[in-house]
Amino acid sequence: MLATHAPALSFNDTAVAFASKSDAELRQMYALFAAMNNNTLVKAGGGMMKTALKWGLPVKFLIKKTIFEQFCGGENIQECLPVIEELGRYNIGTILDYSVEGEGSDKSFDHTRDEILATIDMAHRSTHIPFSVFKVTGLADSAILEKVQAKQTLNQAEQASYERSRARIDAICARAHQYGVRVFVDAEESWFQETIDMLAYEMMAKYNQESAIVWNTYQLYRHDRLEAIEQACETAKRDGYYLGGKLVRGAYMEKESRTAAQRGYQNPINPTKEATDQLYNESLRFCMAHVDRISICAGTHNEASSLLLTKLMQEHNLRPQDTRVWFAQLYGMSDNLSYNLANAGYNTAKYVPYGPVEAVMPYLLRRADENTAIAGQSSREFSLIQREIARRKSKK
Repeated sequence: MLATHAPALSFNDTAVAFASKSDAELRQMYALFAAMNNNTLVKAGGGMMKTALKWGLPVKFLIKKTIFEQFCGGENIQECLPVIEELGRYNIGTILDYSVEGEGSDKSFDHTRDEILATIDMAHRSTHIPFSVFKVTGLADSAILEKVQAKQTLNQAEQASYERSRARIDAICARAHQYGVRVFVDAEESWFQETIDMLAYEMMAKYNQESAIVWNTYQLYRHDRLEAIEQACETAKRDGYYLGGKLVRGAYMEKESRTAAQRGYQNPINPTKEATDQLYNESLRFCMAHVDRISICAGTHNEASSLLLTKLMQEHNLRPQDTRVWFAQLYGMSDNLSYNLANAGYNTAKYVPYGPVEAVMPYLLRRADENTAIAGQSSREFSLIQREIARRKSKK
């Protein structure tokens, strides 16, 4: 099928979006998103769950069967297998996201490295796992990353720690290259993001000679990220390797703004959402204009940006299945994008967080607190679920 004759695509097709859900599962989603549509309840409930877990109250089963089950694949890789298979039945890939935050010790950093290596091994064995992913702060001391970015001299112990962190990152990227598994390096806070970028590009120069194995992440709510992508593309061309770029809007907006105010420097965040949307779409256009050098993953829940990328693919005469272009959303959210994109033949994957309930819940609750991604999306999710329930009732 020619790219210019790509299948019709509608993100309002709830029959496709919720094809994998039984009536009972759909009703459970309805109840959960109805609750999450109440911002006061989200904040109060999050606080209560944090307290209950801290005090060791017997709430784990309730949490696991509700919000955890909606947004996480399981407590370990083995528990994620049914989710991987279920998504795979609908041609949606899984990105296993080990969402346990390290304790800042070499022991915890080594454990995280081993866990990421295990996800790469699983991706090598599975046809349903197109990417692995890691955060550099799961493998390295963020304070040292910050000192490196500030060009401050590390003492002997800090330098040794930094080299151990580089070795962990290299071990992950080497395994990914060995097995041909793509790996995302997640974006983090701006005050050490340049160090993360430097490490990511170092790995790209080493392992992306034949294709994009290592992918960096660009948070387009930062006003300087398109420029960063353009510079990275030039460097990749000059040094003869391929650039992998995951484009997201961003996850630390409130923290970034607060820190900029506290430290007295210019806020790196775009002044408006419209500016972020425009920059995101400009970045899509740039990447597609350089698709011979850049592989791209649009990590977004934004319907307009997703539709734009499908149109850009057609303009550049790329088939929906072109392996250089991917779409990704979080597990448990935006199924109207994921399932309809996959149904139309586009490369689509879900970020599937996993880890022990006690360890993963703070991660999910902080997403709700800091990014309001879950709470902000809930109205749209809720309306789509309502529509599908009504559609199914009308069929009976």
